[in-house]
Amino acid sequence: MSLDYATFFNAINPSKTLVYSSPTDRQYYIDFSSVRGGEIIKKIKNRIVKLYRDRPSCSLFTGHIGCGKSTELHKLKSELEAASFFVVYFESDKDLDTADIDIVEVLLTIAKQISEALEKDKTINQPQAPLLRRFIQKTTDVLMTEIEVKGGLKAPISVGGISGSLDVDTEKQALSLSAGIASLTVKAKDDSGIREKLNQYLGPQTTALVRTINEDLIKPGIETLKQNGYAGLAVIVDNLDRIDNRQKASGKTQQEYLFVDRGEILTQLACHTIYTMPLALQFSNEYGNLRQRFPHSPDCLPMVAIKTPSGEELSQGIEKLKQMVLARAFPQLSEAERLERVEEIFETMELFNRLCRVSGGHVRDLLQLLSQWVQEEMQLPLTEDTLEDAIADDLNKMSLGVSPEEWELLRQVHRTKKVQDTVGYERLIRTRRVFEYVERRKSWFDVNPIFLESDEFFER
Repeated sequence: MSLDYATFFNAINPSKTLVYSSPTDRQYYIDFSSVRGGEIIKKIKNRIVKLYRDRPSCSLFTGHIGCGKSTELHKLKSELEAASFFVVYFESDKDLDTADIDIVEVLLTIAKQISEALEKDKTINQPQAPLLRRFIQKTTDVLMTEIEVKGGLKAPISVGGISGSLDVDTEKQALSLSAGIASLTVKAKDDSGIREKLNQYLGPQTTALVRTINEDLIKPGIETLKQNGYAGLAVIVDNLDRIDNRQKASGKTQQEYLFVDRGEILTQLACHTIYTMPLALQFSNEYGNLRQRFPHSPDCLPMVAIKTPSGEELSQGIEKLKQMVLARAFPQLSEAERLERVEEIFETMELFNRLCRVSGGHVRDLLQLLSQWVQEEMQLPLTEDTLEDAIADDLNKMSLGVSPEEWELLRQVHRTKKVQDTVGYERLIRTRRVFEYVERRKSWFDVNPIFLESDEFFER
């Protein structure tokens, strides 16, 4: 059967995260661990399943945006579920304003996600969480002049002797804890004034809030889960690496505030937690302090290695990238059978190799360039002229903001394979001008290969 052009185009969508638990997505998944410096997800899984099975653990996961962190976290979720863990995975930027985040909002969002996931499982008894409900109700009452509690019916209640109203699940005619928390967090995300008042009120009570979440929701929840055959509870907080790096009034950046100043709070939840962390923090002067706040060093997902620091090509990395593309076209075939059909997609194998090399091992960049190539060609197999046009277009867009000083910085990185400090990160790595690789557990850096297409890079 010939390759369907539209099906292939949709399968290489660079914006789609592969959900490993989905049979369709799983057939597209390629294990890059052998060309990324190690089995990072397996390491986190073993920490939870074997080393810390009966006590809480906290892990940090970082890497370049677009390198495949979310796909790997979905794989972790699936493997933890296979080990009988109840896993709560969520994308934090759907609940939080990444431009302005406080520890209180992170804690409330985690509590909301846990309670919501437990509420959806009809086979287990829900923790009643009277103290946490009281905490949320009191906070709502204090902020009532700014917050309209919405989302369903309101029913008078008395929890722990405190009267008030919280949202009602109309289907079960029972109070929904997750909806009650959401009535605070949704408004806080949408209104900076309410967010400020919420943090002013709950900020001094952070320790009490963590204790209440643990004692009233998480621990009873884990007990109920174990009674129903689960090994424990794991929470994966994705996209927290996307928070802005703006400076707060204290003088610290928002990222440093959350993961360093308040990092110890993040470790205190009574379940297994995995947070995605901004890569910038690995280049911050506060990185040493960050490591003191967390029990384990952050695990970093680097680029797919397609060459050595000395410039020798690594065929294994190239072949893995090829299989990533070919699996989208021929998911039912073996790796060898896919290679036999390369010329149904690309005019020559060398064109395919060039696509992989110019991506620098950045998974999303490769798929974006391929997607652009496919859209411009509008037929298969793809030809050399269209690829070169797509590369030239990408180079032009990437080069527009590069100053003469930054061109020199790129040449320096290409020579030394090093990037240092926050300035280097902000000017080179965050902008995808430089990529990080790992060889024998040691990081090294090199210029995004797209810049090697520029005459200006080689000018002095």
